Amino acid sequence: MRNQEQASAASPALDKPDSASQSLAGPALSTLATELPPHLWFGVSAVFHYLGPAFAVLLFAQVGVLGMAWLRIATAALVFAPLTRPWRVLARADRPTRLLLVAFGACLAVMNCSFYLALDRLPISLVAAIEFVGTIAVALVGLRSPRNLAALAIAVTGTLLLIDVKWSSDPVGLFWAFLNGALFVAYIVLGHRVAASGAGAGIAGLGAAMTIAFLVVLPVGFTEAMPAFSAPSLLVAAIGVGICSSVIPYICDQLAMARLPRASFALMLSLLPLSATLIGIIVLRQVPSLGDCLGIALVVAGVALHKPAPERVP
Repeated sequence: MRNQEQASAASPALDKPDSASQSLAGPALSTLATELPPHLWFGVSAVFHYLGPAFAVLLFAQVGVLGMAWLRIATAALVFAPLTRPWRVLARADRPTRLLLVAFGACLAVMNCSFYLALDRLPISLVAAIEFVGTIAVALVGLRSPRNLAALAIAVTGTLLLIDVKWSSDPVGLFWAFLNGALFVAYIVLGHRVAASGAGAGIAGLGAAMTIAFLVVLPVGFTEAMPAFSAPSLLVAAIGVGICSSVIPYICDQLAMARLPRASFALMLSLLPLSATLIGIIVLRQVPSLGDCLGIALVVAGVALHKPAPERVP
């Protein structure tokens, strides 16, 4: 909670979102953001976190890895632009806030590219395992009570049972996977700072950061993405991946981050392997083994045992 208060003080320009961001976050979304538990928002994010990449991998052959990353970020930027008016957010922000949004946008751009580059060379189980290592470190920083440390240990044990960790002889793939894992930690830290001023302002900041991410990835992905513009069905599929990967989950993350301490959010990321297993059952007809079921039970038990810090009083 102390980190959130410091983050809020560091982002004064986001404390009062303009009318555009208010239209996105209220009154309907503002009501839902405060009445629905943050864990529900995280659950929605966890589902779409894997739906998007699952569809993206199928499109790599048509538009290339970086082309798919460009289309994903471009779609999100175009969706957020009329809703949050990022040019106004950036123009009204003070220098520290503007630097925060630039850092968040650059993080989103490079993280998405490195994630796809890793998936193109390594099994998704290995990429997920490396990504989860960083979130454990974030959770350890803020989970100081014996109960929460026990919850973390149970959740990590369950995650290790769910993830088939296999080493790889592909050093390039490992480089991208570790870079993605490091940037995912940065995403949690920077995302909490952006979200600290409230759900509406956090989404406005997310829109501005996504515009910056689009500018960062533009030179490296546009050429590979060109085939999508000559195939309407491919373009529609790419837009769907962008919405599933960078619009729905990132908005839900902001709504969850605004009310969950950073360490609690990091611990809840252990639910991602659970969501991947459930998606595998429903979409891919991949029935889990007995060990997988035990891992799911331990992850759920760990998250249920965890006790988050009290919510901030506005």
